[in-house]
Amino acid sequence: MTTGSRHPDALLAQIGDTPLVELTRLQPRPGVRLFAKLEGQNPTGSVKDRVALALVEDAERRGRLRPGQTIVEASSGNTGISLTMVARRKGYDVRIVLPREIAPSIGDALALFGADCIWCPKCVGMDDAIRRAHELSEKHGWYPLGQFDQPANVNAHYQGTGGELLAQLPQIDALVAGIGTGGTVMGVGRRLREANPDVKVIGVEPVLGDRLQGLRSLTSGFRPPLLDLDRLDGRILVNAASAISAAKELATTEGICAGISAGATLHAARKVAQRMESGNIVLIFSDGGWKYLPARPWEAAHAGDKRLDDMHWW
Repeated sequence: MTTGSRHPDALLAQIGDTPLVELTRLQPRPGVRLFAKLEGQNPTGSVKDRVALALVEDAERRGRLRPGQTIVEASSGNTGISLTMVARRKGYDVRIVLPREIAPSIGDALALFGADCIWCPKCVGMDDAIRRAHELSEKHGWYPLGQFDQPANVNAHYQGTGGELLAQLPQIDALVAGIGTGGTVMGVGRRLREANPDVKVIGVEPVLGDRLQGLRSLTSGFRPPLLDLDRLDGRILVNAASAISAAKELATTEGICAGISAGATLHAARKVAQRMESGNIVLIFSDGGWKYLPARPWEAAHAGDKRLDDMHWW
């Protein structure tokens, strides 16, 4: 059963049950098929709707979050948007701590949702933003959502995303998903492995730092607490230019406007496909691409702009 299908709130009930579509025009080789889970179809346009709802309701069940409290969370974009939507539906105030290098339109989207943003100009990447959020929690008594360390994040994908995938495509031979908080790749991977112990679980991360639309480079020294590397069959590093080029190809070839992390996932999945004779590969496209259009990243990628790797694209 999916997250949204049983929820009494009409909007929150739309979270989950996202489509799985085959990328027939980008088939990498005969016998290997690519299927994309379009998480951009969630209400605010990203997979983080699942996580925000799961974390808030888990905190409510455990008595950690009570009516009238304020929620605080560090985010580089989508979680902040999702959390603001969920909080509005449930009557909580929310504060979003943001690092300085986010995509320009993310701030506009958060403002549209009425988020109370706390900009962190001295933050270098998400680690500092997370520390700042915890400081504010302790100082003001705000509830820290905890997307980076709460098991409810993983469970949202185990119960929801993973369960949906098995209903949509019973035979899955490989999963390719971004390593952000670690929740998606861990939760979906565990659910798929229960159905098929031989499934390959591949994580995608950027070449440098806390960059590339929220995907976390483990070489930067930060390992998300939810991530268990022993449960991954491989990690593939992708630079921003390759991810952006692949995202543009998705739009022009398949007609799918997906985010830049989806481009990274596609780029990585093609590498996985070259090592397979046959089988079905599922790609998690974490969000839609519409919010990034004002930044025109494909033009910067074409021009070889090195600053692309210094911006959070999620």
